[in-house]
Amino acid sequence: MFKPRFNLWIEKDGAVVISQWRARLLRAIDQTGSITAAAEALDVPYRRAWERVQEMEQCLGDKLVLTEVGGTSGGGAQLTAEARMLLSRFDRFAKGFEEVVQARFLEGFNPNP
Repeated sequence: MFKPRFNLWIEKDGAVVISQWRARLLRAIDQTGSITAAAEALDVPYRRAWERVQEMEQCLGDKLVLTEVGGTSGGGAQLTAEARMLLSRFDRFAKGFEEVVQARFLEGFNPNP
């Protein structure tokens, strides 16, 4: 059975600023308090997660994740207000795309035309 898929992202000067996957990464960092734990939750290497955070920050010119170096209590990571605003704006932008894609899919691939 066919199933529609799409990927949504926003670029600046040809570089990805935010995407559905990057939004999931930021949310995972927020939920776990750790880039390492977020990477594990998304089943990607830590390095890839950290590089994506750095790419977003570089594109925006804003810090999105504040990190604390380990030690006896361990390190941590938390989202900045800028990251929360970015997620909120991306959510508003992306809202409704699933429904539109599903409707267009049914128009083109309706099993009972």
